[in-house]
Amino acid sequence: MVEVQVLVLDGRGHLLGHLAAIVAKQVLLGRKVVVVCCEGINISGNFYRNKLKCLAFLRKRMNTNPSRGAYHLRAPSRIFWRTMRGMLPHKTKPGQAALDRLRVFDGIPPPYDKKKRMVVPAALKVVRLKPARKFAYLGLELPGSSGPPTSVSGVAGTTGVYHHT
Repeated sequence: MVEVQVLVLDGRGHLLGHLAAIVAKQVLLGRKVVVVCCEGINISGNFYRNKLKCLAFLRKRMNTNPSRGAYHLRAPSRIFWRTMRGMLPHKTKPGQAALDRLRVFDGIPPPYDKKKRMVVPAALKVVRLKPARKFAYLGLELPGSSGPPTSVSGVAGTTGVYHHT
């Protein structure tokens, strides 16, 4: 039996939509893709605009019983997974199979910390955005930080979008 090559991508410094579109095409073609460090994925636009969009998304809920619907995934890896799901025909068998070929993680878990991580040049923020453009991070752990933060405070901690310094 032939072993399928797993493509391990490092999400740091990539734009959310561009990376998701490229990964969606790869999983539809049959490749297994693993995206690590989803907390370092960037969203174009300033922090306040992205925060308002996230808060508007969090307000959507079922009127009669909110526990029954409109589940809001807050982890950066799950936000990326949901963006990917929107780019796949996930209600069909091929789309479900493609979504099963995708794995997303915050940080770098043990099986993938020893593997070579790739980048997608067409989705990098430094290539796609002008230097003066503002952007926000998808997660708390910013590139260059020493580790995960100990606590989260304020409204920004609940939105899934975080300001860069």
